[in-house]
Amino acid sequence: MTGRPDERHRWVSENRESSTALPVAPTRGRLRPLGLDEVRITGGFWARRRHVNATATLDHCRDWMERTGWTGNFRAVAGGRIEQDRRGREFADSEIYKLLEAMAWQTGTDTRAGLDADIAALTEAVASAQQPDGYLNTAFGNPGQQPRYSDLEWGHELYCYGFLIQAGIAQARTRGEGELTKVALRAADHICATFGRGGLEGVCGHAEIETALVELARLTGEERYLEQAALFIERRGQGTLADGEFGRAYHQDDQPVREATVLRGHAVRALYLASGAVDVAVETDDEELLAAVERQWEAAVARRTYLTGGMGSHHRDEAFGDDFVLPPDRAYSETCAGVASVQLSWRLLLATGDPRYADLAERTLFNVVATSPAEDGRSFFYANTLHRRHRGAVPAADEVSPRAESSLRAPWFAVSCCPTNVARTLAQLPAYLATADDHGIQLHQYADAEISTTLTGGHDVALAVRTDYPSGGNVTIRVDRSPQDHPWTLSLRVPAWTDGATAYLVDPDGTCRTVPPGTAEITRLFRPGDEIRLELPVKPRWIAPDPRIDAVRGTAAVQRGPLVYCAESVDLPGGRDVDAVRVDPSAEPEDGPDGSVVAPGELAGQDGPGDSVWPYLPLDRTTVAAAESTEIVLVPYNSWANRGPSTMRVWLPTTER
Repeated sequence: MTGRPDERHRWVSENRESSTALPVAPTRGRLRPLGLDEVRITGGFWARRRHVNATATLDHCRDWMERTGWTGNFRAVAGGRIEQDRRGREFADSEIYKLLEAMAWQTGTDTRAGLDADIAALTEAVASAQQPDGYLNTAFGNPGQQPRYSDLEWGHELYCYGFLIQAGIAQARTRGEGELTKVALRAADHICATFGRGGLEGVCGHAEIETALVELARLTGEERYLEQAALFIERRGQGTLADGEFGRAYHQDDQPVREATVLRGHAVRALYLASGAVDVAVETDDEELLAAVERQWEAAVARRTYLTGGMGSHHRDEAFGDDFVLPPDRAYSETCAGVASVQLSWRLLLATGDPRYADLAERTLFNVVATSPAEDGRSFFYANTLHRRHRGAVPAADEVSPRAESSLRAPWFAVSCCPTNVARTLAQLPAYLATADDHGIQLHQYADAEISTTLTGGHDVALAVRTDYPSGGNVTIRVDRSPQDHPWTLSLRVPAWTDGATAYLVDPDGTCRTVPPGTAEITRLFRPGDEIRLELPVKPRWIAPDPRIDAVRGTAAVQRGPLVYCAESVDLPGGRDVDAVRVDPSAEPEDGPDGSVVAPGELAGQDGPGDSVWPYLPLDRTTVAAAESTEIVLVPYNSWANRGPSTMRVWLPTTER
């Protein structure tokens, strides 16, 4: 179902206007997204996560930003106290904007009056700090501070504007244009006046403004916002930013976007930039630019992505490593990079229709985005390692963590970009489930949901999806409304992880056929009450790493459906650490109780080999510690560290020696 240029359409009139509550609303593409007013998640895994997000995480983030003084920065600007009173890093403003965006999207599916009141209060504080020409920042440009745009490499001014604009768009698309939208529009006009042709020839050291400006152009119809975004994309890679300790590649300023062959440098920056480039390419019908990003995505997924979908293997610069440099114990895999990866994959899916983009989005959602927040939604992982060697200590509930790595999730960080990024992603998640085109409806992610939309020609369609996914593989789609005289096509993604297994599609007549990974389609004159079933082979299976990944050679991992599993020390006898585990891939893993998996293996002797003067011996003198055969309990990776301090690993050494 890969869309070619002549298969893409311009979404206008009835096609485009069926939904306004859309995080991403391209005017053309292979697929038309369905918004929060067309898709509702009603139960299951993601409904539980979204409920915790709405009832706990949003309040948690708001309270912490008030406590740390980040919200107060705006009031300090208005009161003339910012020089002495400012708190937080230079990009702290962006966290208030991301929280506002999350709250705004939540209002698209949540009618609680409290959210509107919170948005109004935060917006009042933000608006009080905006200068007459639209400039808005609490770290620069005010009395006693560095001048505006005096540090484009690290100042994050345009980056902050990007999240402000996206928050304003979210308000406009869920509640109509309000004060937050007006603040965002004034800021966008200031950006165009300052950085347009003939103005400052700069770009931001952290990409983000590009995709926000394109989305604002989609909202308002103002071409100057799109033109400014395109200008930022074309300036990138021209050596506009000063060279620094991490090199120009860190900012993706080492080569033009059109010439790059792989995602590189700071992972979040790279993924945000690629997302903005796709947006510009789609709106300007620039096939060359779109193909460049597709090429970069393909290379990064093939050679620079973890089994979980995580991206970024460097702690020092939060960056992609070289090809196949994917050490599990040094995996940075920042939560924000996971969020950005989902955003990029979604845009590429809409542009091309290729299900491989939905495959990566699914993997990343379940194994990175869902891993970050604790079960109560009040603490988070910033980095998502695949191997934790030390149990560590429980972070204090009332202290800011100075570090991005922890054996347990922390309630807040000195750089707390990830909690608010997770919050806004979960708030808008229903909009990532399904799309439509001239022929019908496509389901890309599986959850209990109700879908209602209008197809081309004014044909109303409503579906109810029921599934036990991801714990099970049964997906049932019931047709609740369908045109009486118009056949249409229902398309279902068959995940790439089913490769080597068998998936089945059962049509309303009971006809059952096997379907390979990719897209399964049924075209017919549907009737209300018709049911379609997709049966996916969800069971534990061994996964082998590419032999070019040196760090995990001689190991195996377990995946069950879309979920990656791990060994956690709390499940091992006698307080043992996971480094004692070896697994036997000659026998299949099996389902265990409560969502666990049981794998055959052994535990190395309690004491292990004795120390020697020199830890390296000739091969014929190597001794292997005694081991005891046992069953190794594995749990979903996204659930680890919810039971106290532990050690953990995803890639497990095998018994083959």
